[in-house]
Amino acid sequence: MMINLAVAAEEFPIASSFNISRERRTIARVVVVSLTDGDHVGRGESVPYPRYGESVEGVIADIEAMAEAIGGGMDRFALREAMKAGAARNAIDCALIDLEAKRTGRHAGDILGITPQPLLTAYTIVLDEPQVMAEKARAASAYPLLKVKLGAPQDDEARIAAVRKARPDAKLIVDANEGWNERNLLINMRACANVGVELIEQPLPAGRDGVLASISHPVPVCADESVHLTKDLEKLVKRYDAVNVKLDKTGGVTEALDMITAARGLGFKVMMGCMLTTSLGIAPAVYTAQGADYVDLDGPLLLAHDRSPGLIFEESKVFPPLPELWG
Repeated sequence: MMINLAVAAEEFPIASSFNISRERRTIARVVVVSLTDGDHVGRGESVPYPRYGESVEGVIADIEAMAEAIGGGMDRFALREAMKAGAARNAIDCALIDLEAKRTGRHAGDILGITPQPLLTAYTIVLDEPQVMAEKARAASAYPLLKVKLGAPQDDEARIAAVRKARPDAKLIVDANEGWNERNLLINMRACANVGVELIEQPLPAGRDGVLASISHPVPVCADESVHLTKDLEKLVKRYDAVNVKLDKTGGVTEALDMITAARGLGFKVMMGCMLTTSLGIAPAVYTAQGADYVDLDGPLLLAHDRSPGLIFEESKVFPPLPELWG
């Protein structure tokens, strides 16, 4: 049976501005793939990321180029060989899983061999002035795990100290988004250690993180921009203690599951992360995040409005998706 592929770009306003070390955004731009066999529709969503050389237009073009192969019956395993990793492949990979679930009347968990349970997700405190971040952390009292964005040219010590003072009860993860350098690395790492931060994500730019192999880590360090695929893991063994797996980096669930298995085999802890996306983009990651050491799937919580139906959140707890959404 032929499968018709359709792709469209969509925009969702962010509840407030999303500030990290290299950018400020007020709109989440996503790409949605729909695969239709006449009776059933499978969907997948991805986020083109300029940091990785992607654009909405480029991702759409890459997806459209696969229409004939997908229409002829290419499955997600062949897709992994035919397409480069990234947002375009992720959207198709997730749509193929959703379509298979809809066609067969099975849940995605049965297809993937995963029994999903509710997960505790981190909640993001975006980069701002120390007192503003403290106020936002205090307002997020319902969230026991906070992901604190740092990576400004100065005052990160004051920022993390202010957040800790505002939320002495919270577990803290820091994400520097490549914003530190060799001059302030140890200063900022010690500041994080002093307030009990549990994990520091991507402190240095990818490709310039070799020094991490030769210094002690007062706080465990997690790779994000430095790791995309399973083949990237071995070179990071001495530099990092954990890896952040994101579907938009791996190019979908299929590669992500293999990468998680390989990461654990090499002794890494695993974070399951996300881009700024809707519940449709997060739903497949709820499956791949099962058993992760850290879960950061708060994308829909940061939007002014989400899809309907969307994922069910009870404060910081995210539940597996209903089939009407995905899977």
